[in-house]
Amino acid sequence: MRESWLRRRAAERRVPCTFLGKHLRFSHYDVAAIAAAGARPAAPAAPVRRPPIRRR
Repeated sequence: MRESWLRRRAAERRVPCTFLGKHLRFSHYDVAAIAAAGARPAAPAAPVRRPPIRRR
């Protein structure tokens, strides 16, 4: 995720964090909670399609 996304969500108090003045701090537990909230099951891999072999 981008830093700007994380900062915006933290300013909106939508992700767990600690503000020290104007500085953001994320504990191990904060990061784990953010990751768990955004976890999604893996999508099945798309089959690899190769172009047909052109014979002369």
